[in-house]
This record gives sequence, structure tokens and C-alpha cells, in this order.
Amino acid sequence: MRVTQTARPDLDPELRALLAEMPLTVQLTPEILARLRQLPSTPVEPLLAHRRVDRREVTVPAPDGTPIPLSVFSPKDTDRTGLAPCVYWMHGGGMVMGDRFSQLDIPLEWLDEFGAVVVSVDYRLAPEATGTTLVDDCYQGLRWIAAHAAELGVDPTRIVVAGASAGGGLAAGVTLLARDLAGPRITAQLLICPMLDHRGATTSSRQYSGVPGVWTAETNAFAWRCVLGDLADDQVPPYVSPALADDLSGLPTTYVDTGSAEVFRDEDTDYATRVWAAGGQAELHVWAGGCHGFDALYPQAPISATARRTRTDWLARVLSANLAG
Repeated sequence: MRVTQTARPDLDPELRALLAEMPLTVQLTPEILARLRQLPSTPVEPLLAHRRVDRREVTVPAPDGTPIPLSVFSPKDTDRTGLAPCVYWMHGGGMVMGDRFSQLDIPLEWLDEFGAVVVSVDYRLAPEATGTTLVDDCYQGLRWIAAHAAELGVDPTRIVVAGASAGGGLAAGVTLLARDLAGPRITAQLLICPMLDHRGATTSSRQYSGVPGVWTAETNAFAWRCVLGDLADDQVPPYVSPALADDLSGLPTTYVDTGSAEVFRDEDTDYATRVWAAGGQAELHVWAGGCHGFDALYPQAPISATARRTRTDWLARVLSANLAG
């Protein structure tokens, strides 16, 4: 009897070669997660060594009083006149690992390019924190930025929320919260391979099930179980799983990118489609052969360099269109 294998898009050839040297798994378990969390944090000093940057560490109280760390990176001794844009960064890691320095090289490119102030948040992680705790932590950081815009030298009309993977999902949740709670104002949301839907029912989820990868359907299901805790399926708020939002109207201009060869492809393309259906503006890029997080894992690969440059060009257009008068 012939076994029919699941058809799936091919990886970009250069990414395939690079991934061949990386240990890949199908499943994330509590034991593997514990080991991954013991790995050292991303060193931030090498990222800052060639930049003239002022770094400031602050904490913001969560609604329950827990201090939420924020790192603030501001250009030093620039010739800039006027107020700076701000990029508020939410890191990836499936909402179960990582910290505010994860993937920080991405927003620091926008500090270089636009003189942006970059703020990165250390939201609490699952399974220790569950439900809306994580997105609420991120929302408190946004409120702090808006309240301290003058002190930070930030233009409050040019605050962009951005994140990768889990951070992209949290950025989408924060944007929904800001809309529904009437502030703070967000100029744009930039969602990089965002983790948007806990249901795992898409074609791309099925395609990347049962095969080793950077982020598989099994790993995704494990992470979501950690985040949701005891919540029943009909109790999951859209701020936690943004694909559940019935109404995507009234959102700021949105950028979504993803790879054709990854779990989140279909939930990401669907989100952009629904923004358009609600009358909003979105730019969507599906990078042929891109695996999950390809541009963060291998930034020098040609496909990665193109994806990163394309995002930066989009952000340049958004920020120039929203210059304060």
C-alpha cells in the first residue's frame, strides 16, 4: 500500500542548506523548554557596540503590581530635529521563552534608519503566566510610552507596535486592546510571522505537522496549551488569540509577513485579508520558501535581506506620512 506524504511548499534552497546544520524537532515538551530556558539570554552589548545609543532600564507596574521590565534605546548625539518615532518591540519565543533582547537586532535597524526610539518589553511567560496576562503586560508598556512621550523625545503620533512570532501575535492583541480601550494611539502595527490563532486548524498547520522544523504544529499546540491554561475554547479572548476577533475595523495600517513554508502562513494571510474586508489598510508579503523566523535566524541569506529591507521601506513610508506638523 502506497503512503501518500503531505505536500508542502519547498524551502528556499539557501535556507534548506542552513537549516541542515540546525537541530530541529517536531515537539516541544516541558523538559525541552526547561533546558532551552537555561540557555543564556541574547547578549545585547554586541548589538550596541557599533551604535551610539543611550540605554535605559525601567519597570512598569502590571495591573496586579508585578514590575514589568522595559529597555529603552535612544539614538545618542544625533542631528535630528523634532520628535522621534518610537518602535515598541515584543519578542518571539512562542510566549513560553525569550526575553526583551530576543530578535532585538530587527528594531535596532530602525533606530539606525529613522532615529527611532526602541522600547522592548519583558512580558511574563507561559505557563507561569496565562490568559490575558501576557498581552496586558505589553499593553501597560504601551501606556507607559504614551505617558512619557515628551520625556522620551517621542512623537506620540508615530508610535509603531511591532513583534515577531509570539511577539507579532501580542502586538496584534495590544493593537486590538488600544482600539477597544480608546488609546493609546498606534500609528501602525508591524507583524512578523505572527502567532495569531490558537486553533491550529489551517492547511499550513497540517502541512507542518509531524515533520521536524523551526516551529511545528505540535510545538505550536504545546505553546498555546501553556498560554491558555484552564481556559475553555469558548473562553479565549481575541486579545490573546487575535484571529478570534470578529471585527478588524478601526485598526492602524498593518504590515504582515510570513513564509510560504511555515505553520503560520495561512492564519497570517487570513488576518491581512480580514483587515482589507473591514476597510482597513494592510500590506502582506508571503516569502516563497521562507520557514518560520527565517529572517531572524539567518539575516544574511538573500531572502532574509530582501524581507528585512522591504519591511524597512514600508516603515519609511508610514513614518513619513505621519510626520507631526
